[in-house]
Amino acid sequence: MITGMDILGAWVRGWAVSRATPPPVSEGDGYRVDVGLPGHRVRYLLRSPAAVASRARTVAEPGTWLKTCGSRSAVLAGLTPAWTVGETEYLMAVDGPVPPVAVPAGYSVTVTGDGPAWDVLVSAGAAPAARGRVAVAGGVAVFDKIETEPEHRRRGLGRVVMHRLGEAAGASSSVLLASAAGRGLYSALGWRVMSDVVPADVPEGAA
Repeated sequence: MITGMDILGAWVRGWAVSRATPPPVSEGDGYRVDVGLPGHRVRYLLRSPAAVASRARTVAEPGTWLKTCGSRSAVLAGLTPAWTVGETEYLMAVDGPVPPVAVPAGYSVTVTGDGPAWDVLVSAGAAPAARGRVAVAGGVAVFDKIETEPEHRRRGLGRVVMHRLGEAAGASSSVLLASAAGRGLYSALGWRVMSDVVPADVPEGAA
């Protein structure tokens, strides 16, 4: 059940499975993931803005990312000028299955994977229209990479993707990190915002 769960920990463990990174390392103020990609070497997930000022000074190397749970103003107060701040995101959770929805005429759905991760692709003929991934870690489904192509939006395809991902995962509790645009869809499906999350990074090439 979501109540009492370490939502941030559940999300980052599933995110690591979805993105095929090393497992997250628990630290005193949150988690670290050694992503190892150009421009995204390491990612820190902080439980609260109280840790931001210390981290902002000690890990401010190019390719480092911070995602912090808490208010935007509190996070910004702890950052140094080296950091570039992104739009606020939303850590969301839900118990129970995603409601079923019919596939609109003219579209087909393909589900691939056999765990712990699955992919759903909605197609219009041979053209991809919407997609998403879900990974299960510790019994919690983590939804990831949900997107709909611009020309296919407002046709209910996001709901189709979410339902089929939830069906594949079969977990009783689910979490995700939503953009401002995605928050409306997930709220309509019964997801609750558990925390604002403020992302920041030190870009490659930064002094």
